[in-house]
Amino acid sequence: MSFRTLDTAGPLRLVVVGAGGMGRAWMGTIEADPDTELVGVADLYPAAAESAAADLGRDLATGTDAVELAQRTGAHAIVNATIPEAHHPVTIAALRAGLPVLGEKPVAASVAEGIALAAAAELTGHLFMVSQSRRYSRGLFQTKRSLETLGRIGIVAVDFFKAPHFGGFRDEMDSPLLLDMAIHQFDMARFLLDADPVAVVCEEYNPPWSWYAGNAAATAAFEMEGGARFTFNGSWCSPGFETSWNGAWRVSAEHGSAVWDGDGEPQAEPESKAEAEDPGDGIAGSLREFTAALRTGREPMGRVHANLLSLAMVEAAIRSAAEGRRVPIDEILDGSYDTAIATTTDADILAVLQAWPSVRDGLNRGSRSD
Repeated sequence: MSFRTLDTAGPLRLVVVGAGGMGRAWMGTIEADPDTELVGVADLYPAAAESAAADLGRDLATGTDAVELAQRTGAHAIVNATIPEAHHPVTIAALRAGLPVLGEKPVAASVAEGIALAAAAELTGHLFMVSQSRRYSRGLFQTKRSLETLGRIGIVAVDFFKAPHFGGFRDEMDSPLLLDMAIHQFDMARFLLDADPVAVVCEEYNPPWSWYAGNAAATAAFEMEGGARFTFNGSWCSPGFETSWNGAWRVSAEHGSAVWDGDGEPQAEPESKAEAEDPGDGIAGSLREFTAALRTGREPMGRVHANLLSLAMVEAAIRSAAEGRRVPIDEILDGSYDTAIATTTDADILAVLQAWPSVRDGLNRGSRSD
């Protein structure tokens, strides 16, 4: 399923919604990209938007309503850097107003809300792309390229051990590691394998010295399409010999293995001479791909229909840990689809959802395994 492209001269004009830490990071990234222009910042708290604009050192339009601000400034699209609970209403409003959206991960606060957003994108014909920023790493792309000569892949494993003292909401979350961080590694595994998850067995727990109220450590084993296994082993309260924020990776395949520490150059045995493209770095890479997609119609990584499977992995892992059983991904998708139909109040979006033969069919209409 295609989406509408933009035939405009000059930089892509963008409004950032959300003036917190991520919103400010996006503002700086947009300012640094010659193909984009920041024309406004919106936040429910006017003082926050005004402060963020002032810190850039130039006159910038602000407001509390993203759509109104975009229309006032002639923006072509919005960047949604709000908290996850606001992703659904902000993105729905923008798509309904004819504005493509580049959103911070996760796609929404739940898979059910994400499914409704996929239907909204289908209804309007506008691109909604999720910035799964850790995909945009030359090391990750090079690791994937090195797998091309290793034959069938049996295991993709990642260790993630950090000890951040965030303070604030993360310290009080029920499942801080799985909810706030593991989606990155789950999504990176999908990228490396070009495959989606089938089912998961997961255990989460909290070491006795943890400064988090919820479970800050977890192990998860996913069955992936094609039979490969992806294993995640991580902790957010493991001081000493910490891994990179990308994690430390090992891929075991038919003819050899590849390893990547998440920061430097990957290694493969036997050695690979192939060179990968440079996807850009982090959110700058996301922004570059979003801009190119709107100009050319080329399918971007992170389009809502495909990205939903990464959030489904998170929900399935949490359910598996809570109930002590293997959880199929289709169980999460089917239940979330039912919830989306039961809770969607927009009649047009509801009609799109009800027209899908199944949730898998609906998501496949606008996605591929990317």
